[in-house]
Order: sequence, then structure tokens, then C-alpha cells
Amino acid sequence: MDAIRLRGGNRFSGVIPIAGAKNAALPLMAASLLTDEPLRLANLPGVADIASMKNLLVTHGVAVANGEAAGEASFDASGVRDTTAPYDLVRRMRASVLVLGPLVARFGRARVSLPGGCAIGTRPIDLHLEALRRLGAEIDLVDGYVEARAPRRLAGADFTFPSVSVGATENALMAACLARGESVLRNAAREPEIVDLGRCLIAMGATIEGLGTDVLSIQGTDRLRGARHRVIADRIEAGTYAIAASMAGGDVTLEGANPETLRALLDTLAGSGVEIAENGDRLRVVSPGGNTAGMDLVTQPYPGFPTDLQAQIMSLTTVASGASRITETIFENRFMHVPELLRMGADIRVRGATALIRGVSRLKGAEVMATDLRASVSLILAGLVAEGETVVNRIYHLDRGYESIEAKLAACGADIERIAAPA
Repeated sequence: MDAIRLRGGNRFSGVIPIAGAKNAALPLMAASLLTDEPLRLANLPGVADIASMKNLLVTHGVAVANGEAAGEASFDASGVRDTTAPYDLVRRMRASVLVLGPLVARFGRARVSLPGGCAIGTRPIDLHLEALRRLGAEIDLVDGYVEARAPRRLAGADFTFPSVSVGATENALMAACLARGESVLRNAAREPEIVDLGRCLIAMGATIEGLGTDVLSIQGTDRLRGARHRVIADRIEAGTYAIAASMAGGDVTLEGANPETLRALLDTLAGSGVEIAENGDRLRVVSPGGNTAGMDLVTQPYPGFPTDLQAQIMSLTTVASGASRITETIFENRFMHVPELLRMGADIRVRGATALIRGVSRLKGAEVMATDLRASVSLILAGLVAEGETVVNRIYHLDRGYESIEAKLAACGADIERIAAPA
């Protein structure tokens, strides 16, 4: 497996282009299954999870064609011949389960392997299945597969999610678009990625009200059409680089970002002493580096502080002044980066769902191992400010969600390189 080697201590200066949001692109690609006309998407990020979803859709019979410009692709599901999502593909990426709702809604049947993905907690798909059952799907679990049937078409329903779930909201939203009658989804997730999905579905002919709120009303239709849609900017990538600039110090502009989707992070950084300037889709981060103030934060569903930035912000707190406290409320295993940060000299104590961090004057370079996507990048950030050399192993996680991360960081002054695995 490839690794990344870096030497810390360099200040940052430059411009970092922000890619399209992986977490928005994946459900948008799955939405192509809802229509027999082409869905054309732009601003798709060049990451491994996008390639995995393309492969899965091709397995179903979707014709995928790349556009002339980078990040553009067309998805034509008029020739879908197989409604089974096999284990070998689904195990690589949890978001594969997002084909379940569209398949059963349009074709009346689906067989989808139970998903894999990052090892950051159990993350069961019970809420996906419960919502689809309420919409009229008959569901069985057989030999590690979800088998869903709706031979007489799904029917609209009023469903309240017992807890907020982004993926379950996306699956139910897509399925409800082809159900008979009206559906109301309550306690729905409010993430910008769901709003983006909803806007695309509306362009495809769906009638949806309440986007951006926790109550979604969907009027089902017999058929959706094709559309063109541009994927929103990746708020997690933008947030990651904002934290990197805060740690290393310097003056960095994030181009193509959407500050409104990052409000919880930007408020946290500003409160710790980082200068933030917003100008349309350009976000400037100016930081002296190394002496930001400690912080106390809790991860929460949007618009709260995102769990997908928790590992990165913890890296910042390891070199902040004074003490910090981070409480994780979304995933129970999302402190797996802590032992690796300890190897680099961090002072962190975990008590249940809370990590207590006391900033140190300097981290030390070390050989560390990534355990999941966001943990991977948190170790990269730590290496940017560590004394000496850091080697981050098992970076296949990193490639699932960050496009050209070494090039983007190097362009701003980082001493970073990829080490290819031995042949």
C-alpha cells in the first residue's frame, strides 16, 4: 500500500481549489437509477469512492460516459438489467446502499449486500429499511443481503426518523419521488448534501418541499426525467484545508468553497484566534500558527459541528494553547486516530465519548497508520506541524475522499510526497 511522507514546520501560502463534494456526488449518482433518461453531473471529484460508485452502477447496467471536461459524466439507466448490488463492490463503500431506494422504487425489486466502509462504528442501516418498509417495501435479510420488493409500487407515507440519519434520509427521499401519493419525512437530516440531492431531483421532475429543514414533503410521480446538475463544493475538504492553514500558519485562500455550509467550523476557528475572511466562494484563512486557543465542542448533525471534521480539529487542539474538550455524539468509534496522535507526542485522554486534549508545544514526527478516511487526513495535518519526518501508512482510506491532496498541500508550501508501494 502507498504511504505519505512529510516533514513539518513549513508555513502555508497560496490558493487551494476545492473539489465537488463526495458525499453529495454519491447519492446524486444513485439518483440516476430513478429515470430512463441520462443524468448529467458536473464537478464530480476525482476520488476512489466515485470510481467505486461508477463501477457499481455499471454492474446494474447503467451506461456511464465521461464528459469532455474533468469531473463531468453522464449516467444513462435506460438499460438497467440487474438489480443486485454484489458484496464485492458494496463492501468497499458504505454509500453503495444508496442504490436500494432508487432500485426498489423504479423496478419494484432490489438485492443489495449489507455495506462496508470506514470502521468508525456500527452504523446500521435499520433506519433505511424502516423508512422503505413504511413506504410499502417488503424487506428480508437473506445471506448478508437486503432483499426488497414492491411489486405494486411504493406508496406515500408519513414517517418520522427515530434519529437523524443522512443516508436514510437520502434513500427515503429518492424512493418517495416514485411512490404513489404524498410522503412526509420528519426528523430528516438537513445537510447541504441532501439539499443538493433535492435540487437535482426537482430538476428531474420531482415535487419536494422543505429542503434545508427537518420536514420534507414529497409528491410522488410516475416518472422522472433526465437533468443536468453541478455537484456542490466539498465542505469537508474545505474545512480540512482551513484547519491545515490554522495549524501551519500563513495565508491560504480556498477557492470554490461555500462558507455558509461551514459556519460551525468557521465560528470555532475564529474563536480560537484564526482570521477568516469570506468573499463569495473564496474563503481566506490567515493564522499565526501554533498558538490558537483551546476549544470545547460537540459533534452534532448539521448545522452543528460535523463529525467528519472532528479528527481534523483534534489535530489542531494538540498544538493549541491550553486545554480542549471534544465530545463525539455521532459515531462511537471515531476516536481511533487518538493512539496514532499519541505516538506523535500529543496529550489526549479519552473518557467515553469525550476526548480531553492539552496542547503541547511541538508534535514529533513518527510512523503512523490510518484507520479511516478522516483519521487519515488528521494524521497528515499533524505531520504538517510535527518536528522531523512523519510517514502515514494505509492511505487508501485517504484516496477515497481527497482529490490530489499531496499536490494541493505542496502548492502551499508543504514538504509532502507519496511513497509508492513496492511492486
